[in-house]
Amino acid sequence: MTADICVIVPTIREFECVRAYAENARKHGFDTDRLHVVLVTEDFCDTEAMATMLDELGLAGEVFDGAAREAWYDEQSVTEFSHLVPAASHAQTSFGLLYCWANGFDYGVFIDDDTRPHMDEDFFGTHLANLNGEHEIERVRSDEQWVNVLHENADEHGLYPRGYPYSAMGEEVETDRTRVTNVVASQGLWTNVPDLDAARILADGDLRGQAKTRLSADDFGEPFVAAEGQYLTVCSMNLAFRREVIPAFYQLPMDDNPWDVGRFDDIWSGVFLKRACDVLGTEIVTGGPLCKHNKAERSTFDDLRSELPALDANERLWRAVDDAAADADSYAGAFAAMADALVERDWSDCENGEFLPYVGEYMHDWLACLDALDPGSIAVPAAASADD
Repeated sequence: MTADICVIVPTIREFECVRAYAENARKHGFDTDRLHVVLVTEDFCDTEAMATMLDELGLAGEVFDGAAREAWYDEQSVTEFSHLVPAASHAQTSFGLLYCWANGFDYGVFIDDDTRPHMDEDFFGTHLANLNGEHEIERVRSDEQWVNVLHENADEHGLYPRGYPYSAMGEEVETDRTRVTNVVASQGLWTNVPDLDAARILADGDLRGQAKTRLSADDFGEPFVAAEGQYLTVCSMNLAFRREVIPAFYQLPMDDNPWDVGRFDDIWSGVFLKRACDVLGTEIVTGGPLCKHNKAERSTFDDLRSELPALDANERLWRAVDDAAADADSYAGAFAAMADALVERDWSDCENGEFLPYVGEYMHDWLACLDALDPGSIAVPAAASADD
């Protein structure tokens, strides 16, 4: 069959992770002809070896280093939007979103190269099952309006994931049951190294960027959704989504910006996506399939330098968009309204607050780029000016 799933892997080191995911698919009878793999890499990486690997695995796909990305922008006549995807940043996953959008794939899957699938679980099949059909599922909410995706065993390990606001800690959690009917994103979680921010890793006593506390499958319960009006961290290392959400899922101008802000690409894009889903009546399922996160050692202080400029903004951004887009009838409309909320607000009381209108302007450029790639596919609302 024609490939309908775009598998997006940002990589500069462990591109052969793809072998494990292909093996998992074949072990569980998942048709690998459905997969089209996009490896987003750099000019200094061995792109020839990556292409050879895809051939050996019998997988359709392409490899894009920096030069190949520039050529793709030119071919698609969107060179004016090349600034949207930062160089040498995990946020290069945005290039995979552009590729997925331009080529009309029904689904996208993000996979980080330092992960491996649990071989006893059907990785792609579980994600696709989450995205299709109706399911009775646990619904989670807290009195702080944030759901800890690690809540299931939090009394024992005490962890909060990267991007969870410090002001929302110590929350009271309630659960009930609901039926989901329109799931647009499936977030798989992770065993072994938890996805924590640098300050929490330091608090866990680790200077090598990992955390001494580790997670196993026993730390996770059944899949769940965060209730309407609640937010959650969205990590892109193990995530599947429908094409329709791409207008509201831009991974943002991280690392390559005047404030040196990094590591909030998937976190903030998840805030925007959850707000859009609540407005449009769709859902994000979190839980399985699990992957094993084998995070490489690196200086915790390096990650702290990337996160520190936006820690204050992270406490405020979600509140700025919480009442935006109430009248939106599309992901593009919701995203544009949230962009306006960032551009129009006075951020003078926020450390590096000027970064947030900057993000809002890029969000509007994102919508314009998608429209250029697929003309007429979305209505592009006019961008607000910071002076409006």
